[in-house]
Amino acid sequence: MKSPFTFSFVHSFFWGTIFCSALEAVEVKNLPVNLSVPGGVAVIQIEPIGERANYNGKKVMLVNYRESQFAVIGIPLDTVPGIKNLQVEYSSGSSSNHDFTVKEKKYQEQRLTISNNRQVNPNENDMQRINRESLEMRAAFANWTEELTPNFKMQAPVDGIQSSSFGLRRFFNDQPRAPHSGMDIAAPEGAPITAPADGIILSTGNYFFNGNTIILDHGFGLISLYCHMNTIDVENGQIVKTGDQIGRVGKTGRVTGPHLHWSINLNGSRVDPALFLN
Repeated sequence: MKSPFTFSFVHSFFWGTIFCSALEAVEVKNLPVNLSVPGGVAVIQIEPIGERANYNGKKVMLVNYRESQFAVIGIPLDTVPGIKNLQVEYSSGSSSNHDFTVKEKKYQEQRLTISNNRQVNPNENDMQRINRESLEMRAAFANWTEELTPNFKMQAPVDGIQSSSFGLRRFFNDQPRAPHSGMDIAAPEGAPITAPADGIILSTGNYFFNGNTIILDHGFGLISLYCHMNTIDVENGQIVKTGDQIGRVGKTGRVTGPHLHWSINLNGSRVDPALFLN
């Protein structure tokens, strides 16, 4: 069976390999909200100036903002609160540790009824597809593009009502599932979805749970995800600007009605999109 995933591995190799050698900090015009909790973002000032940084074995972006350097760290939702360690390397070859504290945050609970039982308890063939799609999507979220300048003050990708918040402890048909990894925005089917910030279309595809999907790269490990779309109006490798239409709201995949599921990935971790809204 041909995979519905259409991630451009040529694009990934080009951006991720050729430009990965220059690990200098990028100049930015803004910073995200500093909320050091599971599923949040830690913004840490770095002194002296570092050349590269990593957290939990993953590369972390370094940015220059108002003549200071900061590390912008996505904190995984399953992080145990406590003191964490950011490793910073310098051009001299030396390194140092920067400790920061992740505080506890309790997320609310949500219970949903899904009429299609296979979307709750997939069969064996479904699981083969789901596992394949999971591997492919993880590869896309690991992309690192240094030709783009991240914008941490984004506009909402669709006009609508926030129907499900990030981090909700979810139950489908009374069965516990993974916490909600994005923001759901309820909107009429066919409503336009626009790019919340400049970027490059990294991949498009149709997925078992996510339905019609777009992954948009904003640079330096900042990547956004759009799910359950009716139509996909862009192609892989396409450059988009803030406000450009990328698709329309739909109800494909595992849904209870038309809406957009919007996620933000930062250094491979899903974080709360609300921290990036302008």
